[in-house]
Amino acid sequence: MATVTFKNIPDDLYEQLKQAANAHHRSVNSELIHCLEKTYKPTRLSAAELANRAGELRRRVAVRLDTDEITAAKNQGRE
Repeated sequence: MATVTFKNIPDDLYEQLKQAANAHHRSVNSELIHCLEKTYKPTRLSAAELANRAGELRRRVAVRLDTDEITAAKNQGRE
């Protein structure tokens, strides 16, 4: 495994990292690795899970748009 050293981390950012590590019962190093993994190794969703999440989002959004409204909105900035 590679070793990385971070230098000149702003105090406020380091404090946030320490607080997050404490809240998650991790070391600062483990919290940093977790943050990097979340950013660079995102979880892939299955097609079924993606469809479920999209359906849930549609149920929570009250506005329904038809195809003409969507096309008009996309083209509005292109004119």
